[in-house]
Amino acid sequence: MSQAVGNTALAYARAWHHVNAKDRVLGRLASRIAQVLMGKHKPIFDAGADCGDYVVVTNARQVMVTGRKSEQIVYYKHTMYPGGLKETSYRDMMVKRPDEVIRHAVSGMLPKNKLRQRRLDRLRIFPDEDMGPFKNNIIRRWEDGTLR
Repeated sequence: MSQAVGNTALAYARAWHHVNAKDRVLGRLASRIAQVLMGKHKPIFDAGADCGDYVVVTNARQVMVTGRKSEQIVYYKHTMYPGGLKETSYRDMMVKRPDEVIRHAVSGMLPKNKLRQRRLDRLRIFPDEDMGPFKNNIIRRWEDGTLR
């Protein structure tokens, strides 16, 4: 007699979710993506276990911010040399690397622990509609922000 008690491998199976970022607000989109990467939408969620899913984001170039945030947001990085602090505005970042804007927002909404980088590795972001070979993996799509 084989009875599986508790969380089985099937419960921990990872699904692929597709998100179209066109005309979506950056903060709301990033918080929803962070929940899926952590696995909070699953009934087996455990904060210490990595049970989240993969997320593929398309049209990252067309994500929106509200208010005057497009003028106010500044991204910083440091070269680790004296005087090496570099600043990049939101508008410049959207032109050069729109995927980094979403990745930075999602990263800020994930818990700051050892699972953070593993969860971010499951996030794939594309600036346009084409998602390459990942289009064959997609199981769930959520266009309106819900997961159902």
